[in-house]
This record gives sequence, C-alpha cells and structure tokens, in this order.
Amino acid sequence: MTDNSSTQFSKLQNATFDTVLVANRGEIAVRVIRTLRRMGIRSVAVYSEADSGARHVREADTAVLIGPAPARESYLDIDRVLDAAKRTGAQAIHPGYGFLSENTAFASACAAAGIAFLGPSARAIEVMGDKITAKNAVAAYDVPVVPGIAKPGLSDADLIAAADDIGYPVLVKPSAGGGGKGMRLVEDPADLSDALVSARREAASAFGDDTLFLERFVLRPRHIEVQILADGHGNVVHLGERECSLQRRHQKVIEEAPSPLLDDETRARIGAAACDTARSVDYTGAGTVEFIVSSDRPDEFYFMEMNTRLQVEHPVTEMVTGLDLVEWQVRIAAGEPLAFAQDDISLTGHAIEARVYAEDPARGFLPTGGTVLGLSEPGRVGGVPENGVRVDSGLHEGTVVGSDYDPMLSKVIAHGADRAEALRRLDRALADTAVLGVVTNIEFLRFLLADEDVCAGRLDTGLLDRRVADFHAESAGDDVLVAAAAYYWLGLWSAGTRTGADPWDAPTGWRVGNPQPLSFRLRAGERTEHVLLTGTPSEGQARIESGENRSLTARLDDGVLAVVIDGRSDTYRVATSYRDDETLWLTSGGVAWAVSQLREASVRGADAHAGEAELTSPMPGAVIAVDVSSGDSVAAGTAIVVVEAMKMEHTLSAPIDGVVEVLVSAGDQVKVDQPLARVHPTESEQSPEPATKDAAS
Repeated sequence: MTDNSSTQFSKLQNATFDTVLVANRGEIAVRVIRTLRRMGIRSVAVYSEADSGARHVREADTAVLIGPAPARESYLDIDRVLDAAKRTGAQAIHPGYGFLSENTAFASACAAAGIAFLGPSARAIEVMGDKITAKNAVAAYDVPVVPGIAKPGLSDADLIAAADDIGYPVLVKPSAGGGGKGMRLVEDPADLSDALVSARREAASAFGDDTLFLERFVLRPRHIEVQILADGHGNVVHLGERECSLQRRHQKVIEEAPSPLLDDETRARIGAAACDTARSVDYTGAGTVEFIVSSDRPDEFYFMEMNTRLQVEHPVTEMVTGLDLVEWQVRIAAGEPLAFAQDDISLTGHAIEARVYAEDPARGFLPTGGTVLGLSEPGRVGGVPENGVRVDSGLHEGTVVGSDYDPMLSKVIAHGADRAEALRRLDRALADTAVLGVVTNIEFLRFLLADEDVCAGRLDTGLLDRRVADFHAESAGDDVLVAAAAYYWLGLWSAGTRTGADPWDAPTGWRVGNPQPLSFRLRAGERTEHVLLTGTPSEGQARIESGENRSLTARLDDGVLAVVIDGRSDTYRVATSYRDDETLWLTSGGVAWAVSQLREASVRGADAHAGEAELTSPMPGAVIAVDVSSGDSVAAGTAIVVVEAMKMEHTLSAPIDGVVEVLVSAGDQVKVDQPLARVHPTESEQSPEPATKDAAS
C-alpha cells in the first residue's frame, strides 16, 4: 500500500474520540501527539515534576502533573493516570511503550473506567506477557517455536533432564519480563546447574517471578519481527518485517525494514505466522511478533514472543508502507475496520533507524546526562521526512536529561530507494545531529554503520558486541583545541575594545618588539594544553605550546564556529555552559568534545592531594549506598559508594589501601565526574621512610 493513510482520512469516521491522553513521556509522547493533532483530536499529556519543562508537555493541548520524578509515583501510578484522564475528559488513553503499555491491570482498569485503551485486551496482554503461555498458545495455531521445554513450575532438575534432548547450546530464559535479564547461554552441560541458579535469582529480582524455561540456542541468530494490525471485525494483516539484529546486550540499537535476509516467499510465510499469532489471542490493534532466524538457514524461523504494543522501531515500517500506525491504533479502538486487505500492502524502498542514547560508549556505555545547551536535528520539523530523513525526538534546547528514566533521547530514521541509499542518508543525518551538553552514542552509531558486515547486510545478534572493542572515541586533536581557543578569543574581541582602541588592551598579543601571545589553558578528556594566539580572528596565528605556528581565521555565527587552520576549513556547532564551570561543547560530524578553560594551578594546589586516589561518579545519578565512613581503613577492592542512574547500578571500590574520606551521603544527586570519596594512603605507602645518615653513608 503506497498511499499514506493520512491522505485517506482526515477525521475519525465515527468521531468517537475528541480527547486522548498520552500516558508516556519523551519522544514517543511527542510522536503520538503529532498524529492526534493531525487527526483533529485534543491531546492530554501527563508529566512528573522532573518533566515540567519537557517537550511533550509543551506540545500537548493540555497537560496534567501526576507526581514526583520516580516513575512508580507518577508514570506507573495507574490511579493517577486514570484520574488525569477523567479530569480532562479523555475518552481514550495511548500508553506509548514501556511504563504501563503492557500492564494487564492498567488495561483492565481502563475498561472498568469506561476509557478506551489504545491497545489489545487485557487477556491478550496477559497471555503474551508470559513467554511459556505465549509459546503454547501460538503452537496450537501451528506457528513454529524454538525446540525446548516450556511449562509452568519446571524445577532445575526438570530443566537439566530435558537439556540433552533439546540439544546444546541451550538458552535459559525467564518466563516473565524482557530486556535480556535472567537469560543465560549454556554451551557445556556442566555449567547448566549454576546458570539456572543465577538466572532464577536475577529473574526474581527483576520481575518478581523466577519461572524459567529452556530453548535450543540458534547459531548465528538474527532477530526479525513482523508488524501486524488487527481490527475488531476479524481482519488481520501484516505490514512486513523489521530486522533488529544489531543489539547490545539484547537491547536494540539499529533497526531496518525490510530485512536484507528474507526473500519474498519467506516474507509471506513469516507474515502469515505473525497473523496466526495475533489470531491465537483475538488480538486487536497494533502489535509485533518477534522471531529468531538462523543466518545459516534463512528459510527457517521460530516464534520468540509478541509485544502487545507499539514498538520503538515502528517508524521504519511507516516509511516503507506509508501507513501511520498511531492513526490506525486510534481508528481500530474507535471501532473502525481496516480499510485495506493484505494484497493492498506493499513495501516501497528501504528504511533504517538509529537510536540516540544519553550514554558514553568510551565508558562502557554508562548513562550520561546534563542540560541540552544546543540542538541540531535534521528533518525535525513536525516529524515530516526531509530528504528522506525523519527524526522522532523529545528534546529541545534547555531539556534536562536526568537519571530518572530510560536514556533514549531520539530516533533518526532514513528512507531510500534501496538499502545502500538509506544507509548513506542515515549516516549523513547522524553527522548533522548535535546534542550539545550531553554525551551521546552518535559517534558509535556512525562507526557501526560503516562496518563492512553491516553495509553488506551480514548481521546477527552478536555482531555489535563483537565490534565494541574496536571502537575508540575520537579524542580532541590539535585542530579541536585551536578551534576552542578561537571561540574564547572571539569572546574577548566581542567584549573588548575594537578598532582605534589602545593596542595594549586589544586581545592581539601586540607588544613593542616580539608579540606576547594570549594563552588559553584548555582541557579535553585526559589532555591539557596551552594554546597560544596572536593577531586578529581574521588574520591570526595559533600554536599548541612547543609546537609550530599555524595560520588561523575564525568566525562565530548563530552557534556555528567556522575556522580555517593552515588553509583547511572546519565548522563546529558550539555551546557553552557556565552553571558549574566554563565548559565549551563542540561537535562536528557526529563527534562531540567537551573542552574546559582552566585557571593556572598554583604549586601548592597541585600538590594538595598528592598520592591519594579519588573516586568520581562515572555517570549522573543518585547515591543509593555508602558502605564505609570517613576515617575507616579500607583495603583495595573494598566497596565504597554505589551510584544508580537510568536503571543501572555502579559500585565504586577503593583502588588502593588507605584511609577513606567520604564526600557524599546516600540519597545525594551527583554529576558525572563529581568526587565521591578519596582514599588517602598510609604514610608508609605514600612515601618511603627517609634514609638515616648512617645508612646513606
């Protein structure tokens, strides 16, 4: 189907809903609000105290505060969400994804309140939310499932007894939850017992349910999912498949449609299996059926699970089908039949999506945060594709990215006539994307897109993890430091005297005889340098201390710094934060650098903490535990402080033996690189005993 559904319908046929509440935040809330506005439906946003200035709050027709920052007291509080719907007259609720989107109690509560839930029935969510029940349900409809054992109440002994018949390697999986938690790959039968113990412990902690089952592990697996739509009149169609094999620790990073693996015959078979999966639970609305496919046997596929909601990666399907999935969620919930049959749907071109996260690949992908000081997003206007590029984003300048929620910030999606064109467009769009003030994974995304196996479509779910070790973030080179110094220099010219002023005061370095360069002491990452400038921004000289002089011209216009160094021209988007320290953010080609201008350190200051070990926070977040007290003696490896951010805990331990000085308390909010504790070595470790006169002689 090549015509976009938005051109076929401007209003709901039955006008059942005039107000819809969006029970989510961030980019998905903005994306849903966009479709509601186009359909002429009033949108209601809900928000926590942490999101009072968020973009989804600004773009909705009305917004309701539902609680403090913790999700369990706001976005996950069913009573508060329903109360907001009732107070604003919303007849329907769109749950987005995450939060309450696959919560059986929430779907039931909406039905009891007479509010339409833009998703399937509570029964469908319940059946598909339990992987064992789901496998049994779809198997009854002859949907192929991975060989294994999946029954409620299996003991460790039951699982161990079944493993030999299943065949190694096996995958231990929890029945509840997702995101890879509790999963264990076991290749040696001797390791299965320990794997079951640790998997049960993790599943119980994450989901409150330690039920496990076993599946044969498919070698060189690819993760392929099929989008379906089902109405309340018995019509079920599939909209083709998405390839989601580029994952890191079971979390998707880059997705595309269609898959480069499947041929037309397999596409039709896997689509039919997805439709049968939906029929097994009388599904209505938009849903996704996930399959595992071996790279070595692409004609064989096995059911994994069904996601009973809109998926993060749904835009790639929209771009190749021309359908607005949110619009059809609304129409189906309003009782409308699908306006097309399976034969009416066709896939045009190729689409690829990359997820932009607030995380630092150079630090093991730890979550980051901060204030968005500057923002550049190609194709951003209204979410409408520009030159084949669409951006779904929850950002605006001034957005505070904190540690309370998932670190995904936006999605960049590119469409092309074929896969090669879509890849080129996505890479170019990422190069033009800048989120100044927050460290993101954009540079890593471009690194991954350039991988020869990715370009050739030779994918599997382990490829990304295998490539991580080859990625090295680009450090700030001489040109970046010169550009940063030029930025500060332009600020002096802007604030200082101009032509005709006292030459002694002009920031040129002019002196009688030899020039006296202006010195900027800059730090970027582990590197600290003095950059020396003379002349004027239109005709200057620059050099890194002890280096050679280089010609320099510089110009700053609307947040874009243009520099020409020795005849080579470069441009950077720039922004500066003065809240805590003077940090300049520069970005070019998807690479970002944070550069600080430092004061010259005194000799005493430089030696003040000589020999000690300082523990700094690897991410912005909250201190959830302090295991020692100031003055305690600790050994190397002793846990000192635990920091939590974006669902991740990080324990900092003493790197040396010594006496600890604790600088924070449990409950404190901390910034990235903020000192949390210091370990002072004992006197004997700090310096050897001075030699006696007799020994010296």
